[in-house]
Amino acid sequence: MTSSLAESVRSAISQIVGPGAAALHTPHFGGNELAYLKECIDSTFVSSVGKFVDRFEAELAAYTGAKHAVAVVNGTAALQVALGLAGVRAGDEVLVPTMTFVATANAVAYCGATPHFTDSEERTLGMDPRALREHLQGAATIRGGQCVNRETGRVIRALVPMHTFGHIVDIDGLLSVARDFNLTLVEDAAESLGSTAGDRHAGTFGLLATLSFNGNKVVTTGGGGAILTNDQALAREAKHLTTTAKVPHRWEYTHDRIGYNYRLPNVNAALGCAQLEQLPSFLDAKRRLFERYRAAFAGMSGLRLVEEPAGTRSNYWLQTIVLDASVAAQRDEVLAATNDAGLMTRPAWTLMHKLQPYLGSPRMELSVAESLEQRVINLPSSAHLEMART
Repeated sequence: MTSSLAESVRSAISQIVGPGAAALHTPHFGGNELAYLKECIDSTFVSSVGKFVDRFEAELAAYTGAKHAVAVVNGTAALQVALGLAGVRAGDEVLVPTMTFVATANAVAYCGATPHFTDSEERTLGMDPRALREHLQGAATIRGGQCVNRETGRVIRALVPMHTFGHIVDIDGLLSVARDFNLTLVEDAAESLGSTAGDRHAGTFGLLATLSFNGNKVVTTGGGGAILTNDQALAREAKHLTTTAKVPHRWEYTHDRIGYNYRLPNVNAALGCAQLEQLPSFLDAKRRLFERYRAAFAGMSGLRLVEEPAGTRSNYWLQTIVLDASVAAQRDEVLAATNDAGLMTRPAWTLMHKLQPYLGSPRMELSVAESLEQRVINLPSSAHLEMART
């Protein structure tokens, strides 16, 4: 039997999306995508060399305010390379949220390092700097200028906050923790293109940051990602490493280290350039969609609609409700009622410390994330749901 809460949520979503099925988040192609793809194909430059790659990187840097952007094949590859550039080495530990997509933890493992899982805060859904500080005060010590895990003896090298569903974490608090414990901050901004804190864009606070342009993101290149940094030397190194570490030469193939075949193909970059031209309209549409959801859920007991944290402006990548703890047991009823009606909703990711590869990884107390895991539900969030109305 469907609960009244499940039926209320289903009804509220139906008011927003109208009749028929609704996916969680699908791309919208309403600009120069076909023209740019044709130009790319006509030029025959469809792989990692071509004008659209350079253009896409320049436009990303200009939009975010980062001095440099390096386009790569996906967000996971971007984070792996960024962590390596940040000094993460085999045997290190890296602080990452347990409530994140698995790519955040996997990128750490690709470097031969170990993810050290951190708790979330209810307000932002992201890493909690106050709880993290308390954890490190007990679990770590500064030795030889490095943050060392007292129990494992490993160096905790970096801190990787992730802006959950596009909402900016308490970045000032995390920067303070990073400074006090000699940690390098690398932002996982995969979900937050278009999100800002104050007058700064997500991905411009740490030494490096990464973006994703998967098909479900605000802007898509089909598959793709980027590394952002203000450090020219790091940007040069990122481009070199992701281009198989090939030494430039007119005809010779010389590679001066083990690199990666990670450069974004020109054909994907062409799609990205067309998408970036429409980003302001996507963001406007997603904000209007949030306002409609807010009206639809107004006065409904047992849940809250996630709003951008104070002092930030979110891209509202995925619209999200959080059930009250008193009705958390009804989460699966809500998911069943909505999905049975063709309205795609999904829970938060299974927490990283519960996944088989990471069962033995170090962790802090994770009570908030474990509670949120049982209460978070993402709603249909495609920009076209609102754009079709205008």
